[in-house]
Amino acid sequence: MGKIKQIFSSWKIWLLLAVLILSIWSMFNIEDSTNGNIEITYIEKNSTFEAAGLSSGKIINEINNQKIENISEFNKKLNSFEPKDIIIIKTQQGLIFKKTEEYKVLAEKNMSSKIRTKEVEFTKIQKGLDLIGGARVILKPNENITSQQFSDLLALIEERMNVYGLKDITVKSVTDISGQKYVLIEIAGASREEVIDLVSNQGKFEAKIANKTIFVGGQDIKSVCRDTSCSGVALQSCGQSETGQWFCRYNFRIDITPKSAEKFAQVTSTIPIEYDSKTEENYLTKQIDLYLDNSLVESLNIAAGLKGEATTSITISGPGIGQTKQAAINDAINKMNKMQTLLITGSLPVKLEISKVDIISPLLGSNFLKYAFISFGIALLGVGAVVFLRFRKLKITIPILITGISEIIIILGVASVIKWNIDFAAIAGILATIGTGVDDQIVITDEVLRGEIDSSWKQKIKNAFFIIMAAYFTTLVAMGPLYLMGTGLLKGFAVTTIIGITAGVLITRPAFAKIIEILLKE
Repeated sequence: MGKIKQIFSSWKIWLLLAVLILSIWSMFNIEDSTNGNIEITYIEKNSTFEAAGLSSGKIINEINNQKIENISEFNKKLNSFEPKDIIIIKTQQGLIFKKTEEYKVLAEKNMSSKIRTKEVEFTKIQKGLDLIGGARVILKPNENITSQQFSDLLALIEERMNVYGLKDITVKSVTDISGQKYVLIEIAGASREEVIDLVSNQGKFEAKIANKTIFVGGQDIKSVCRDTSCSGVALQSCGQSETGQWFCRYNFRIDITPKSAEKFAQVTSTIPIEYDSKTEENYLTKQIDLYLDNSLVESLNIAAGLKGEATTSITISGPGIGQTKQAAINDAINKMNKMQTLLITGSLPVKLEISKVDIISPLLGSNFLKYAFISFGIALLGVGAVVFLRFRKLKITIPILITGISEIIIILGVASVIKWNIDFAAIAGILATIGTGVDDQIVITDEVLRGEIDSSWKQKIKNAFFIIMAAYFTTLVAMGPLYLMGTGLLKGFAVTTIIGITAGVLITRPAFAKIIEILLKE
C-alpha cells in the first residue's frame, strides 16, 4: 500500500490520469450524447426542411411529441403527413446540460426523399473511407492555377457533390513530395461510375429568369464583389418570424456583360411587381433561378427597381436562417460565400485529370476494423509475454502493458478532438506507436536495472531519456516527408505516429519511469 501511495503522490501519474480521462471524454463525450437515434446527413436545397432551419448534424429526438427510435420509423412518420400539415421536429443533445431545439416544418409531398439520416454513432471517433466503404478519387489540374483558384475549385466541387445529394463527403487539397497539388475526394457509399461522372467534366452554371438563360458562369460574369464595401450581411436586415426563427439577408454586387444586361432588361420588362409583406419590399413575381449542372441550387428575388433595366451591375441578395440572430447571420455568410464561388467560377476553372480511383467495400472495412482491434490485443499480449520472459517480473510487465493501452486511448482521444479519420494507415501508425513505446519502456527498465540500485536513480532515468529523445526526434523528422508522400494518403500513419510518440515522450514515458522507480526501489 505504501508504494501505491507513492505512485499516486506523483504529479506525473496524475497528469497521465487527467489526459486519459480527457481522451475518454472526447471519444464518448457525455454532452454530445443524445436522446435521439438518428442524425441528419443531407437536406434538399429549397425544401421546407431547409426553410425551417434544419441542417446536417442535427440529432432528431421527436416528431410531433412522438419519440423517434430508428430511420425506418422516421421515414414512415414523415410520409404519413398531408401537404401543408405542420410538423414539429425536436432535436436534443446532452444528458447533463440538455440542449433542445424545435423546428416547425410545412409538410409537402415525398417528405422522406428530401432528407437523409443515419444511425447515431456510439463514439466520436471518425472512421476513414477504408472502414466505411465508398470511393476515393485523386484529381490533378491539367494546368497551373493560383491558390485562390484552387480554393474556389475545392469549394465548387464540394457544392456539386451536395447538389447531387451525396453524403459524408471529404474534398481537400493534398500535396505530394514534389509540391504538386491534387484534389482528394472521398465519398461514403458512392460507386466508381457516380464519382467519375461527377468529376470528369467541368460542369455548367446558369442563371435563368422565367426559364430563359440570362447569363452563364465563367462567360458572362465580369466580376463578383467579395470585399466589405459591396458585400456582406446588413444587421438591420435581420428580423424574427412569428415562429421565432431569425432571418438575415446577404447582399453582394456582380458585374455582367452588356449582352447579358440586355437579356435581363428584355425578360424582366414584362414581369409584374408584387409586395412582400415579410421584407416589406417590392419584388418581381419571377425569381432569378441559379442552376448547377441543370440542378436548381438557389432562387433569389429580383428588386422592383431592376425591372426592364439594362444594368451591368446587379445586387444578388438571399436569406440566412437560424434559431438565433447570430446563427442566421452565420448561415447568410456561408450561403453568400457559396454563391460567390459559383458565380466566380461558373464551371470548374480548369479541367481535371483522374489520377487514381479506389473503391472500398464497406464489408471489407468492417471486417478489417474488427481484426484491427483483435491485432491490438494480440500485440499487447505478445509484448507482455516477451517482456515477462525478459525480466521475469510482473511489476515490470503490467506497467508496460498499462502504458501501451494508455497510448492507444490518448491517440484515439486526440484524433477525436482534431476530427482526424481513423483509416488503415492510422491503424498501422497506432501499431507502430505500440512498438516504439515498448522499446522506450525497455530502455528505461534496462537503464534503471543496470548496476546497483542506489542514489543515482535520477542519472539513470536521465540517461534513458537521452536515448528516448534522440529516437523521438529521429522519428519525428522521418514522419515529415511521409506526411506528404503518396499525395497525402499516408498522412494517417504519420499523424497517429506523431501523436503517439509525442504523448509518449511528454506523458506516458515519464509516468512509466516514475512507476518503475517506485516499484523497483527497495
